[in-house]
Amino acid sequence: MSIQYFVVGAGSIGRRHHDNLQALGADSHLIGWRGLDMVTLEAMVAGAENAAVVIATATQIRLDLIEMCGRLDVPFYVEKPLAFQMGELERIYQAAEPVAERSMVGFMMRYHPALRALVEDPVEAYGFTFEIGHDVRQWRQNWRFADSYAASAEGGGVLLDLCHELDMAYCLFPKAELQAVDCVGHADFHGVDFSTRVTLAKDGGPVGSVAMDYLSPKSLRRMQLRGRDEVLDLDWLVPSWVRSDEKGDVLRDWRFDRNDMFLGIMGDFMALAEERETSGNPLIPRFDRVRESCALIAEAWETRRFHGQIEGGFE
Repeated sequence: MSIQYFVVGAGSIGRRHHDNLQALGADSHLIGWRGLDMVTLEAMVAGAENAAVVIATATQIRLDLIEMCGRLDVPFYVEKPLAFQMGELERIYQAAEPVAERSMVGFMMRYHPALRALVEDPVEAYGFTFEIGHDVRQWRQNWRFADSYAASAEGGGVLLDLCHELDMAYCLFPKAELQAVDCVGHADFHGVDFSTRVTLAKDGGPVGSVAMDYLSPKSLRRMQLRGRDEVLDLDWLVPSWVRSDEKGDVLRDWRFDRNDMFLGIMGDFMALAEERETSGNPLIPRFDRVRESCALIAEAWETRRFHGQIEGGFE
């Protein structure tokens, strides 16, 4: 099946998806969202004999685009997070129903080889910790936090920006429920969380936390799992882990390019859109299978409690 792919959103992630689609042999069209109206976009998509849409816009711009895809029976790939309010999430799932089994949410960390290895050989953990931090001012050249989506009280903030960690926690511990979300804000950006810790727990264990921040002077991304028979310390950035039990330590590392995850997830989306077999990844974030994870993110955002503010330095 020959399909035209329309990538809506020409920022860094939209350009990456467009380039990867082309690298995978797709007929891809990159469309900037600013200045574009829904009537024009719908005419473009409807005019294609077969179409698929990649939604790489800001978080608060999801529902109208997904409603369009549902009306036109067009599969879509939508960037994470899907929504930050439960009511919006419900409306999105209703709109997407006609194409839910052929669409995907962009949880590309589900294609990280370390996560897949843990799903295949899990640690029976009573406790877990995820931690990710990076000074947001160092992310990209010629980029200002204050001018970005991240600085918006509606759709911005570190919890939504770095929510892959919540999705990974869900993949490993799907029965752990939200307990608390504690945040530090910023004096100049009301309603935007700069440092957030999410507490998750299940009766009888495990109990764990997911910590995210825009403040760390050193980029870090780590996970710790603690079990009665073994413990694991994983650095997602190397990436490598040390898995230890009474017999000693076992080191394992992976050598791969970060873009391999984006290529993997986009390849599976193309397979869904073109009605071909997918890669077989058991964690494939097919739209109809990730609702609970998306709901966890939206519930966490709605549950945030702010405990003071930092000042200065993020103009």
